Amino acid sequence: MKKQNDSPTAQIKVVKWSPSARSTAVEEFIVRPAILPEAETAARAVLDDIRARGDGAVCEAVAQFEGLKLSAAKMEVTKAERMAAIERVESDFKKAAGESLARIQKFAKAGLRKDWNIQSPKGGMLGEQFYPYDRVGCYVPGGAAPLASTALMTVGLAKAAGVQEVVACTPSEKGGKVNPYVLYALDLAGATEIYRIGGIQAIGAMAYGTKTIKKVQKIVGPGGPYVTAAKRLVYGNVDLDMVAGPSEVAILADDSANPRHVAADLLAQAEHGTGLERALLVTSSPPLAYAVSEELERQAEELDGSPALYRVLNEGTLIVIVDNLDIGMNLINDFAPEHLEVQCREPRVWLKKVRGAGAVFIGPWTPECAGDFVAGPSHVLPTGGTAAMFSGLTVDSFRRRSSFISFTRADLQDVLPHIEQFSRVERLPAHGRSAKIRFEK
Repeated sequence: MKKQNDSPTAQIKVVKWSPSARSTAVEEFIVRPAILPEAETAARAVLDDIRARGDGAVCEAVAQFEGLKLSAAKMEVTKAERMAAIERVESDFKKAAGESLARIQKFAKAGLRKDWNIQSPKGGMLGEQFYPYDRVGCYVPGGAAPLASTALMTVGLAKAAGVQEVVACTPSEKGGKVNPYVLYALDLAGATEIYRIGGIQAIGAMAYGTKTIKKVQKIVGPGGPYVTAAKRLVYGNVDLDMVAGPSEVAILADDSANPRHVAADLLAQAEHGTGLERALLVTSSPPLAYAVSEELERQAEELDGSPALYRVLNEGTLIVIVDNLDIGMNLINDFAPEHLEVQCREPRVWLKKVRGAGAVFIGPWTPECAGDFVAGPSHVLPTGGTAAMFSGLTVDSFRRRSSFISFTRADLQDVLPHIEQFSRVERLPAHGRSAKIRFEK
């Protein structure tokens, strides 16, 4: 939409919904693709080329998609560049980054799963042990939104888990320089290698390996639709965290919520810049719904929003009025948002009713931006409805698990008849014999 002066304008959709009177607008909003087919087609071609030609294909992709002529020898950020970023970044940001990293790693270490064991029935031992990956790759978005916080919430977790080699890839700015705040955060968090490449080409380089960039075991981090598509296509060559694409937020609110605050929180996620973000308000209060709609339009003008922001407001924002909050929570669970804010009376009551959300922000003093930057849990979360089946990034995402079994002679003798039965039914006689032979003279 355009005003007469050709400036963008927002027209927020407000609809009523109930299980017995469904809305096409709501249904179409709830069901959205986690991966865009056109992004997957483009990603496949670039990845195939990188797999075949390595560094040469990576450099060509950087030139095509990032507008930067880059040789393989110049892909890695030098130690001198890291030191320059440390000098350039203001002390206030250094303090903020240090505080954020401390909170992230404190939360991470508190959540580390411990090795454990139990005794088997006849004196042996069963259990699990956990150990870090040797080498992981962290993708950190750049461009319009240089996400220094993502550097802390990926690399910082990897180091807390004990990963020795942490590779970071992030797009450079004009002139081939990495944003100094992103670079400072990567260095602070402990990245052992940093490469000035982004997009599909970064995912391909880390997944397949090139002469310059050694292959990683797992790739984590959020990205736009092309990064997300590329990640899915390389699964199997590497492990992945989840589908973490364009940002989304849902807010459950009653008439106690402040419409200015609700609108500000919706806009905070709409501004990420891809134009594919989603913002959903579900409320039992019609006055709140219409007040938030007006606030969104007013605050967007104050932000001097980009075309991408207005695209989100017009195509990716929905306000839904429901008869009661239980109906609203069921709708939000169907949506399975990346972020869920609960701005209701007694908000903690609703926490136990959440069945699909990457992270939940409880009460009027917990805006989602606190989770984006400093609260502690990683902000790398599932999107596109995949919160119904995936969880957000944690410190244990950077560790592998092995179960172990240590039987005594008596343990094996105790279960031998059962082994023989399974061996017979599954027509695997050598399985049964490998146990029975131990008791033959």
